[in-house]
Amino acid sequence: MKAISECRLYGILDCGYVASERVEIVAGQLIRGGIDVLQLRAKNLSRPEIAGLAERILPITKPAGVPLIINDYPDLLRQVHADGCHVGQEDHPVAEARLLAGRPCIVGKSSHSIAQAMSAESEGADYAGFGPLFATGTKPTAAPIGLSDIQRVHDCVKIPIFCIGGVKRSNLNQVRAAGAKRVCIVSDLLLAEDIVAQTHEVKELLGC
Repeated sequence: MKAISECRLYGILDCGYVASERVEIVAGQLIRGGIDVLQLRAKNLSRPEIAGLAERILPITKPAGVPLIINDYPDLLRQVHADGCHVGQEDHPVAEARLLAGRPCIVGKSSHSIAQAMSAESEGADYAGFGPLFATGTKPTAAPIGLSDIQRVHDCVKIPIFCIGGVKRSNLNQVRAAGAKRVCIVSDLLLAEDIVAQTHEVKELLGC
């Protein structure tokens, strides 16, 4: 399984964009394109439904060595063999997420400022999301934090930082120029006419 420190492109299989019956197809396309780590995010589905989706995706991610991360529900890792969980600022603390998971796993945490990223590191998170950099349809009420703190957060925090929020192929060079080493892209991959080609092009722009 690829270590999170080796991952550069983080994808989110968001059921707000992808119908449940297509999750295997889209997961396979993202992996063929070169995604490094994949999160399952299903805000409007029940825990049993999310667990069922994860079980369907794992036979695709495991052979590829791509970590599968479950958003919001660390306790589901007791039921499914996903590789980790991701928690937000208003969710469980990292230590509690590990207890709920009941086994060693990757735990990531969202951050919206340098202070929050530093806190995520001190809590023991394996990585931090940092954003939203730009306005994003995924979280329309979240205020963009811009690009000015990207280099500073990398100077202050040693765990992997995935810049997220409105990141697209069209602005990726701008995000990288601001200091980003890793990014998370959602709609620009999921809604692409050719997901495999779009993901591959993004990986090339990241220098992977």
